Amino acid sequence: MYKSILLPIDLSEIERGKMMIDVAQGLTTKDTRIRLLNVVTDIPAFVAAEVPNEVIKTGMKTAKESLEALVRAAAIKADCEVRSGNPGPTILASADESGADLIIIGSHKPGLQDYFLGSTAARVVRHAQCSVLVMR
Repeated sequence: MYKSILLPIDLSEIERGKMMIDVAQGLTTKDTRIRLLNVVTDIPAFVAAEVPNEVIKTGMKTAKESLEALVRAAAIKADCEVRSGNPGPTILASADESGADLIIIGSHKPGLQDYFLGSTAARVVRHAQCSVLVMR
């Protein structure tokens, strides 16, 4: 089984997040650490200059509360983290920093440019230093 599982959750797809948590629970022991991560995509600097700082802070806070609600609903013990940045590299950095030995990531329905996997999932699969489970 796994010692540390990272679940990057897209809050626009909560149902998939719930399924990812269910899968993670089936791969744990009593010592496994689960971490939920939401990555808020950076907004361009020229836009950020016009947006009040409180709006950004509120968005990050709301995202963390949503992750915590998922954890409570699943009745699991898990860490919740919200980061800002480009999702692919941010997920990989979080996995490295937390010592994850498994990443469970969702993949959206692909377009032509990313036919087999979503672009974020594809980047994580190609560059992760640990196992990756992709859920559709």
